[in-house]
Amino acid sequence: MIETTFLLTDVDLMTFYGMNNIHLQLFKSFYPKLRIVARDNVVKIMGDEEEIAKATEHLECIRKHIEKYNTLSDEDIVNIINGEKTKAEAIKGVLLYNMSGRPIKSRSANQQRLIDAYDRNDMIFAVGPAGTGKTYLSIALAVRALKEKQAKKIILSRPAVEAGEKLGFLPGDMKDKIDPYLQPLYDALEDMLPTAKLQEMMEKHIIQIAPLAFMRGRTLSDAVVILDEAQNTTPAQIKMFLTRMGWNTKMIITGDMTQVDLPRPNASGLKEAMRVLNGIEGIEFVELDKSDVVRHKLVTRIVNAYDKYEESLKQRELFKEQDI
Repeated sequence: MIETTFLLTDVDLMTFYGMNNIHLQLFKSFYPKLRIVARDNVVKIMGDEEEIAKATEHLECIRKHIEKYNTLSDEDIVNIINGEKTKAEAIKGVLLYNMSGRPIKSRSANQQRLIDAYDRNDMIFAVGPAGTGKTYLSIALAVRALKEKQAKKIILSRPAVEAGEKLGFLPGDMKDKIDPYLQPLYDALEDMLPTAKLQEMMEKHIIQIAPLAFMRGRTLSDAVVILDEAQNTTPAQIKMFLTRMGWNTKMIITGDMTQVDLPRPNASGLKEAMRVLNGIEGIEFVELDKSDVVRHKLVTRIVNAYDKYEESLKQRELFKEQDI
């Protein structure tokens, strides 16, 4: 009789063991000749060497399944041990799975265009109204690249511009003051990575989140770099950001030209960059519209209502000019 130890890394232990250890008990039932004892992230296996080798191989397959899909069912365990495909593996076009096990994939033609543009180019501009999945899909592409070792780090940035509210009075140090601007980025990451793993990656600077002002002077290599809310950059800021690009790096710039919070909306750096960089090889522009909205159905109605309202204002201004 021999003994070996298997370490559960990069997975949620509750998902692995199941409620009241139901997954572990099912796994044990396939190996009645082995003694299997688990505590925290350590699984000890005692018994015949050949049986231990098979059990260890299946444990690693289950661990990889959880790492990729963030979910595990009794059916998954049975399929893995029997060498069959799980339900998750049968779904095509998935970037990755969120922490609830839901597949993250394109949900519209323009969202698929964004994914295809990322695969073809090193710099992508994704522009469209609120709720079209620009930021979420971009971060999913970055997390996938990190998991597949296509990039060594993820760098996420936003301009620190208030949407009509002043946040300077907030207590705390610099991090406390800038976190409100970056919260949407944290939200997306927390939906895609286990909390402990995300914390570890941020502590090791594998995932970096910083306001745009912190980008000056850096060269960003071996990374997926995302600039969110780019409509709130000045021309000088976005030029500074785009020229930070280093070797083996992809950049995704997202924005919504209908939500410019700058004192002078017409001075948006994103607007200028789209005009200046149009037609340059290696850069692709993807425009999303209200048909791509994936939030609550009311978001689409709200976008439509504002579009009609803004169009009516333009018509009034046109009539005024003609009267003059």
